[in-house]
Amino acid sequence: MRADIAIVGAGMAGASLAAEIGGAARVLLIEAEARPGYHSTGRSAAFWSETYGGPAVQPLTSASGPWLTERGFLHARGALHVAQDEAGQAALDAMAQEFAGRVRLDPVDRAGLEALVPGLRAGWDVGLAEPTCRDIDVAGLHAFYLAAARRSGTVLMCDAEVMAIGRAGAGWRIETRAGAVEASLVVNAAGAWASPVAKLAGASGIAIAPHRRTIVQLAVDPLADPAMPLVMDAAGRFYFKPEAGGRLWLSPHDETPVPPQDVASEELDVALAIDRLEQVVDWHVMRRERAWAGLRSFAPDRAPVYGFDGKVPGFFWFAGQGGFGIQTAPAAAMLGAALLLGRAAPEMVRTIDSERYSPARFG
Repeated sequence: MRADIAIVGAGMAGASLAAEIGGAARVLLIEAEARPGYHSTGRSAAFWSETYGGPAVQPLTSASGPWLTERGFLHARGALHVAQDEAGQAALDAMAQEFAGRVRLDPVDRAGLEALVPGLRAGWDVGLAEPTCRDIDVAGLHAFYLAAARRSGTVLMCDAEVMAIGRAGAGWRIETRAGAVEASLVVNAAGAWASPVAKLAGASGIAIAPHRRTIVQLAVDPLADPAMPLVMDAAGRFYFKPEAGGRLWLSPHDETPVPPQDVASEELDVALAIDRLEQVVDWHVMRRERAWAGLRSFAPDRAPVYGFDGKVPGFFWFAGQGGFGIQTAPAAAMLGAALLLGRAAPEMVRTIDSERYSPARFG
């Protein structure tokens, strides 16, 4: 097969970039699994928060918000950042300072916390409300991008794990389990596998490190109020939010370094999550219904990596998007397509400094 641009990885990153490129080039999406979105995209906690990922990520998230809202991918939720002790209070203060003037954060006292989270235990006395936080339709957004890419002529190649990448004249030859591909440019949108893919191409050794994140679905008594906000510990030890049928999605906010793989939840992490929940609320955990894990992959500075490799011409990075690749997808894809095609960025992202995401920052 022959393409102008071969994108390795058909999760949210690869699909959104292919859709944004549109008919400007012949694009091939190469996916190792039998279906796209099997790994991180398909295992998201499904929320959109402007503070999530920190100040380096916030411009991408905020720029994506109106686009996602207009197309019906965001739904009302709200977030509540809670603190237990002096360290938690210091974390809230730091957050308020970091996002001052950029993200709305409203102080909440003990009475306000109790109204939002019935059964909150004593000691959790201060918080910050983030009213702009939303639930995000991850599956719908991914399907939207795949369909848009397909309409513009993108070809999706599944069951096509990349085995080798080498030069073919001025371009590339990519050997996959589904056959060989030739392309003028290679895009590394391989998520947790971004570093191995770069190594195959002889590109810069940017360490995109995968980390396991656990989520467990619980049946609790009383049933989780569907109107309750996403509740996040200011000290980074847990988050939880209600789901359909009064269920609760809970995470211990773990980040365990692991090799890229089809990751599964660990019993210790599930037990840790439930223990932390029971220290926050007086609800009764009736049963654990299911648990899963996904991979969040970070560059050394925890900001995404967008741009051409400084070592190997024709190799483009679109990786390191941590746990925020879904909520930033529209803005990231617009910036990525502009950098890849050498065209002006759309108005929606024109004020975002793309240099802060450049691979060149790693030398």
